[in-house]
Amino acid sequence: MPSRTRFSAMLLLSCVLIWGGTSYAEVKLPAVISENLVLQRGMKVPIWGTADEGEEVIVTLGDQKAAAKAGADGKWQVKIGPLEAGGPFTMTVAGKNSIEIKNVLVGEVWICSGQSNMEMSTGGCMNAKDEIAAADYPKIHLFTVPNTVAATPQANCGGNWAECSPKTVGGFSGVAYFFGRELFKTLNVPIGLIHTSWGGTPAESWTSKPALEADPDYRPILDRFAKRLEDYPKAKENFAKQSEQWQVAAEKAKAEGKIAPKKPNPPGDPTRDPWMPSGLYNAKIAPLVPSGIQGAIWYQGESNADRAYQYRKLFPAMIQDWRKNWAQGDFPFVWVQLANFMARKAEPGPSDWAELREAQQMTLSLPKTGTALAIDIGDARDIHPKNKQEVGRRLALAALAIAYGKDIPFSGPLYDSMTVEGSAIRLKFKHVNGGLVSKGEKLAGFAIAGEDKNFVWADAKLDGEAVVVSSPKVERPVAARYAWANNPEVSLYNKAGLPASPFRTDDWDGVTKGKQ
Repeated sequence: MPSRTRFSAMLLLSCVLIWGGTSYAEVKLPAVISENLVLQRGMKVPIWGTADEGEEVIVTLGDQKAAAKAGADGKWQVKIGPLEAGGPFTMTVAGKNSIEIKNVLVGEVWICSGQSNMEMSTGGCMNAKDEIAAADYPKIHLFTVPNTVAATPQANCGGNWAECSPKTVGGFSGVAYFFGRELFKTLNVPIGLIHTSWGGTPAESWTSKPALEADPDYRPILDRFAKRLEDYPKAKENFAKQSEQWQVAAEKAKAEGKIAPKKPNPPGDPTRDPWMPSGLYNAKIAPLVPSGIQGAIWYQGESNADRAYQYRKLFPAMIQDWRKNWAQGDFPFVWVQLANFMARKAEPGPSDWAELREAQQMTLSLPKTGTALAIDIGDARDIHPKNKQEVGRRLALAALAIAYGKDIPFSGPLYDSMTVEGSAIRLKFKHVNGGLVSKGEKLAGFAIAGEDKNFVWADAKLDGEAVVVSSPKVERPVAARYAWANNPEVSLYNKAGLPASPFRTDDWDGVTKGKQ
């Protein structure tokens, strides 16, 4: 039987624990720092968490050791490294308690974000059964951030790391997996893929509130949401009244043997809507900061296509916002240009999707950025084309060149300049990579216009590293366009087999100008 002194000590300890004394709070880590973690090689990697105020926390990985004391808010952070690729290792995080994180690898870590085409699982992609069966890559680790929305930046999220295998890859992002697989095959180092996306969401949801508030051009976005918040209580009241009226009408219909009227739908809670400005940044990006990363891949834009001119600023602002908040410099950022989709038009004309692709292309003005085209591998009838293998491969080509300095072709031809030659226009390109080639019976997809801005289909021919376009309908051409449609005819490639990016030589007002 314990002594009275020992019993008193145990009672005191129990009281402290029961009444919430902070002296015995455990060291805790965010979900993204857990078993099967991949750490970024070649840099001092942040490790962070919470503990008691003033508590010393020591992080140990191999011969690396770092210590820090928790601040008044209970937060602490250390940096270990630089680390060389390898593993598996066990990392220990010790304060008043000790946490062992097993199967830690060191290699390349990439954030994989966007909307539904990034979210689309490997199981939904082309040749899914064979791809899943072959996905035995224990040195590729996968992490998916669950879908939640938050009004303020969160310190943690759900999710866990898992080794890539036939058991885990089927529900993971197909684009992210195929991208990571290409990196692994080329670099032969561990790969960590952090997938954080949500279908049907706009770029403003993925951008922090300070970044949106800093530019008056985004005020309409914030005002629209503020109006929804303001109107929500009244909408709930109306719904309650409608529900009461429906109940009466439904009971009456039942008594009379009639079909009951349709039940009213409750109003959506704006604070749970993934379209909430900054809502996904707060819930699905902020908890990942400041993870050591190599870069990010991005597949999004469909939900901003009707505001493509605004996207010219919003998209680069989002990238710069992430880079600022991560505080790891201008890390590489590579995105997928919108794929071809919808019915093909008989005549050249305006296109909001073409304008969105143009906005994406303009964002290449930022350092360490790249784009993977999908203009030739989409599906006219499906906004979620299944050939994500080629999307992942093209993303990897851009990443290998931009992030790792590989001397490889990574871009299709990009429009460079034009000259008018009588009744024709000569178009010159960058990234010809051995020369321009035409796929198909003829070089198609080009249009030409005079001062009247009326575009007609053009005859096009290759001339060395240039394309010459003309039409008997336009005697004095001033502008040319290529693949300027939601679902254009695509024919121009370089010898590396990469398609030319859609472009226009004019700067005439588009259909989305002024839309906010």
